[in-house]
Amino acid sequence: MRIARYTTGDEPVYGLVDGEGKKIAEVTGDPLYQRIELTGTTTTVEEVRLLAPVIPRSKIIGIGRNYADHAAEMGNDVPEEPMMFLVPNTAVVGPGDPVVIPPLTSEVHYEGELAVIIGRMCKDIEPDEAKKVIFGYTIANDVSARDLQRGDGQWARAKGMDTFCPLGPWIETDLDPQDVAITTRRDGEVVQDGHSSDMVHGVAALISHASKAFTLLPGDIILTGTPAGVGPVEAGQRVEIEIDQIGTLANPFVAAE
Repeated sequence: MRIARYTTGDEPVYGLVDGEGKKIAEVTGDPLYQRIELTGTTTTVEEVRLLAPVIPRSKIIGIGRNYADHAAEMGNDVPEEPMMFLVPNTAVVGPGDPVVIPPLTSEVHYEGELAVIIGRMCKDIEPDEAKKVIFGYTIANDVSARDLQRGDGQWARAKGMDTFCPLGPWIETDLDPQDVAITTRRDGEVVQDGHSSDMVHGVAALISHASKAFTLLPGDIILTGTPAGVGPVEAGQRVEIEIDQIGTLANPFVAAE
């Protein structure tokens, strides 16, 4: 099942997207917290503005260096256990929304990632319990200011600035995350071509590890790391991230006015 959050100019609503990603059937309520029912209203994806499929009420947990080839290209070793950082929900934008590059950075990189959405509150769970707490999956661009990342020594500012966490285009609830292709294009050129099977720590292990530190709440998001091929993106360029069985997340990059 694909669940989109969108607007036709009024208040945001949710809908079920068909298999071709063209039509949306509106539903009542918030699927994360309420039982949904079809309203009988249908529209097309082209006629609406897709929004970030979820705005975390609690937290976004990023995972660093979870692909060995990416760690190597950045000159880093692979950590023995998942490396976690937090991203504020004010960083979230949706499909087509601009990523705004502020003047305090001159080295911004894209990072295409599979994102996991938590559907049930959990704490201290084991990997074999993780599937029970997953609501679904979406695509993320973990935008990173590399100069700030190096200078600060921690990643809150470098990865958490406004608009630096595009999500979308919708949530896919029926996905096996073990081996999906992750492809990133910058202005139409393929720059990342990886597979989730290359993760050092898989989705279940990441959820379990995070739950040992934090109580995970419905709507929380875990960014699972990025394959090799990260690189700079400048104002005026466009980044598209495609993940098998989910779709494509595309965002333009602009300079702050």
